[in-house]
Amino acid sequence: MTRSHTAPLLRVRDLVVEFATREGTVPVLDRLSFELDSGATLGLVGESGCGKSMTALAVMGLIPSPPGRIAAGSVHFEGDDLTRFSDAALRDVRGNAISMIFQEPMTSLNPVYTIGEQIAEVLRRHQGLARRAAWERAVELLDSVSIPLPGRRVHDYPHQLSGGMRQRVMIAIALACRPRILIADEPTTALDVTVQAQIFDLLQALREETGTAIILITHDMGVVAEMAERVAVMYAGRIVEEGPVREILSEPHHPYTQGLISSVPHLSAEVSDEPEDLAEIPGIVPSLAEFGKERCLFAPRCPRAGERCRDERPVLGAIGRHCQVACWHPGAGGP
Repeated sequence: MTRSHTAPLLRVRDLVVEFATREGTVPVLDRLSFELDSGATLGLVGESGCGKSMTALAVMGLIPSPPGRIAAGSVHFEGDDLTRFSDAALRDVRGNAISMIFQEPMTSLNPVYTIGEQIAEVLRRHQGLARRAAWERAVELLDSVSIPLPGRRVHDYPHQLSGGMRQRVMIAIALACRPRILIADEPTTALDVTVQAQIFDLLQALREETGTAIILITHDMGVVAEMAERVAVMYAGRIVEEGPVREILSEPHHPYTQGLISSVPHLSAEVSDEPEDLAEIPGIVPSLAEFGKERCLFAPRCPRAGERCRDERPVLGAIGRHCQVACWHPGAGGP
């Protein structure tokens, strides 16, 4: 996909999010920068604890304070820096212009209100619809996310729905106000493979119909290959590689990206009785106490690490025409 020459819909620049811990104040997001064009899908990938969900919370203005705070950087949405917005102004943006699908719908939906009431509340709050009009629109939204018998389901409580249906309800709520940006944080966690495929098909269809841009947060490179045009690979609060999905998957340059791709099972043209040997990334993710150190945080796990890697932080720089990588010893390698 060719990058747009117009201003990006979302531009995150040098974002630093700090948290107070027992070890002191640590940057859980460390000078993070990326862009999202209107109507595009960006995949944020990496292991658990790398800062993907914290990135989403920072964009939404939902960093818990205390113990967290945005210490530096900017989050420009349609030219306005959201980090300078008041709480009241952010509430007008959240759920309206920027919406989010959280990982676990059972903890995100209110158990004491019906599905219809929860969707209608968003419409009354942000769209100013009357109660009856909001309720009718809630039924339409349930139908749009392929929930059967929406006129009946609108009266159900969250516990009466399956996991897949609850996730569809979350998508309906997130799309109620036709947001410019939809953040999907591991939207198929704990769902079976068939339901996962349905959810991703639904997101693709809705993006094509509404033009909504999507930030897809996942640990699964296979999902990114299916859903996104661009991908940003995160490690320990930093982006280590970024570029078009096809280029990153076919020729990754960062050893961490190469490890992530090599750990994904592949379908072979020939059926074999032998189990597939999957590559693994040695070592473990660094502790929060290591975040922010002025060195390569992947060095202890990297087969190419040298003295410079252990002493100096690599800067995200251009490699090729469309990609960026933060590595002192980048090397092209396929899956």
